[in-house]
Amino acid sequence: MSKILEKSLRDARKEDKLTMGTKQVLNSMKNSKLIVLSQSLKKEVLEQIESDAKKEKIPLVNFQGTSVALGRLCGLQFRISTISFTSLDDASIKSILKDTVVEEKIVQL
Repeated sequence: MSKILEKSLRDARKEDKLTMGTKQVLNSMKNSKLIVLSQSLKKEVLEQIESDAKKEKIPLVNFQGTSVALGRLCGLQFRISTISFTSLDDASIKSILKDTVVEEKIVQL
């Protein structure tokens, strides 16, 4: 898991700059800078989020873990399938995306 993503999640949660939950993320898509998706999402929901994000030109990160792991990463005792950052600088977004792509290639090997 990307250390940059971990740190960004912790910082954004402290500053209340996250939207958590599939319905909430779908409703606040226009305010999103980056969306993190767990592997626990149902295919229909995943397709809807991907299509809406594409329309709004919002980058997506596929978290290599379940919704339980994503919830724990945020310091919560419940599952989180989808998270969106409502405030994140461009440099952090690029770093997270770069780290995630490298990580996915390693997992595929």
